[in-house]
Amino acid sequence: MPATQEQFEDLANQLKEVIHMIQGQDVEILNKTSDVCPRYSNSAQNLMHYAAFRSLDVRGMQKSLKQLGLTRLANAEGNILGSLANLKSMVDKLRSEPSDDGDAKYLSIGEGKKLLRKHTDKFFGEPTKGRRVRIMVTQPSEAATDYDLVLGMVKNGMDCARINCAHDGPKVWKSIIDNIRKAENECSATVKIAMDLAGPKIRTGVIGEGSKIKRIKCQKSAHGEKGMAFIKLVADDDITLKSNEIPVNKQWMESLRVGDDIKLKDVRGRSRKIKVVQTDKDYVLLLSPKSITLETGTLLKPSRKKIRPTTVGELPGMEQFVMLREGDFLLVGSNWDQAVLPLFDKEGNVKEPGRIGCSPPEMVQRMQVGAPILFDDGKIEGIVVETHPEWFKVKITRADTKGSKLKSEKGINVPTTDLGISGLTEKDKEDLKFVARHADIVNFSFVNTEEDVRELLQEMEKHGVKDSLGLILKIETQMAYKNLVGILVTAMQAKKIGVMIARGDLALEVGWKNMAMVQEGILSFCSAAHIPVVWATQVLESLAKKGMPSRSEITDITSSVQAECVMLNKGPHIHKAISFLDEVLVNMESSHDKREVMLPKMEW
Repeated sequence: MPATQEQFEDLANQLKEVIHMIQGQDVEILNKTSDVCPRYSNSAQNLMHYAAFRSLDVRGMQKSLKQLGLTRLANAEGNILGSLANLKSMVDKLRSEPSDDGDAKYLSIGEGKKLLRKHTDKFFGEPTKGRRVRIMVTQPSEAATDYDLVLGMVKNGMDCARINCAHDGPKVWKSIIDNIRKAENECSATVKIAMDLAGPKIRTGVIGEGSKIKRIKCQKSAHGEKGMAFIKLVADDDITLKSNEIPVNKQWMESLRVGDDIKLKDVRGRSRKIKVVQTDKDYVLLLSPKSITLETGTLLKPSRKKIRPTTVGELPGMEQFVMLREGDFLLVGSNWDQAVLPLFDKEGNVKEPGRIGCSPPEMVQRMQVGAPILFDDGKIEGIVVETHPEWFKVKITRADTKGSKLKSEKGINVPTTDLGISGLTEKDKEDLKFVARHADIVNFSFVNTEEDVRELLQEMEKHGVKDSLGLILKIETQMAYKNLVGILVTAMQAKKIGVMIARGDLALEVGWKNMAMVQEGILSFCSAAHIPVVWATQVLESLAKKGMPSRSEITDITSSVQAECVMLNKGPHIHKAISFLDEVLVNMESSHDKREVMLPKMEW
């Protein structure tokens, strides 16, 4: 059914009102964007125009546009005012009326895409292999000593190497960078070095060590039949012990020979006899027909009388945990050096809830009754039911059906609470000195506010790298998402900026059901700002770690073509993951231009 003149009139008025509303904020926009770098002046203005546009509910107008066969402005964020003006001009022509743009200044259609491409190339360098989307790869500690590992990453398509300052130290970081530069030269490639500032860590406190015992289980055969338990005796001066290693006196160990039997009583007082089956200068291997549990000081009696008994050396304490079930309570405090495990009655009911410390302790005073809280990457959920100056009480609302183990140094997320913690720590400031000298990009973890960005920019300026060092803002909290526009405008004072969607932490913060909408929002606002986006967290995780991708991971990387860079985490099959991602991205880019689906000729 043809559109009526009345429909055209109504649509023209709606467009006029939207354009007028956006243009009415130009004076305020000019004040807010006065400090941005000149290369981002148009981008900052367009971002603010888009923010104003998104403050309206335009779904009714979009439906009208669809019925008329016109653009619905779904992908117009890169030049929003220009797209609206162009659309208004088209509608005016359909209603046989002259169009009047006045003195409006805006980016014309296509200019936003050009600016995004220009900013991306300045940030990551020129694209290679005909692939627009870059590949960032997290470097393991082994990259410091294994040159072939790094060389393989570069050969398979790595464009950017990520080093996390939360791990290792300057000596290892420098060795990794040296290997990357060497591989870069060998492959005639360009690889950017991106280094993460660790940021504040909100974690559970220390839980004291448990009993110093070690259980060594019988191994099953390939057919699932029960086999033997392998025990490896090592010298008691060996600092690091593997799962089946037991420390003993070195001279005593060297006196053993194949065929010797050793008698002992395990932790439960059960008699066991184990046999020596192999000797070596560094270890002695024994077999036990049954699983065996030993503790520090367990007496070992050889069958040969010439060898005196000895005892098991110092074993590491077992890792303790607070077991939590739905309905349980947990006290979290600011001044508790060690956790206290819950007390149970004879029926197994909790008499006194467990207690655990937290870091940083200042978070305790910010907690409010009713606030949701998550532990250990969201494996345990709860709600704050009571507060105190030095502790707060949590009721567990979700845990594993058999109970969940909460251990030391596990992450805490409090999505709806402003903990007042800056995104830049003293360690970050110290690490930035190294980053400024050796890296191309700094990744800013846990940025929450415009003030966080200003603080980092000031530190970058101190080191003389504000205009040369790239800055990636890691959006991983609900607060950062709410403050996204202000964060982006403030960051535009630097010359090279990008955004990382840290989907793991962000999903915990905003809730899984909201993650798709939030992810879409970040992509849209960054596109409006002409800022490149890094698609991060668990991309091809199964392929990198196990050698085989899951179906959901394949779907995920087809969506990642909306970004300008995709980040892979480390794993034993990382070369395969990089090569696979490279191939998929090249294929996907032939039929997608960011979020716009292109329609190539079908080959049957």
